[in-house]
Amino acid sequence: MDKLQLIAQIQAATGIGIGLMIGLGALGACVGIGIMCSRFLEGAARQPELMPQLQTKVFLLLGLIDASFIIGLGIAMFFAFANPLLGSLG
Repeated sequence: MDKLQLIAQIQAATGIGIGLMIGLGALGACVGIGIMCSRFLEGAARQPELMPQLQTKVFLLLGLIDASFIIGLGIAMFFAFANPLLGSLG
């Protein structure tokens, strides 16, 4: 197998991995945010006096869930633009 074919295979596999990282990361973040917000509305409807405390915790967790997706997106962009696997070909 010549070097050009090996580079093409590495880039193809990296592209599939990037798509999975971004797609599954976005799916997980959206599902997590949806479940968390539905539970917040449920808790606020049951005990309206706890709404400010719950709202603070919801906003904190929204930031953490989004941060995990952004970190995954950053790693995917690293593999897209500065693929360390191509450097090992010499």
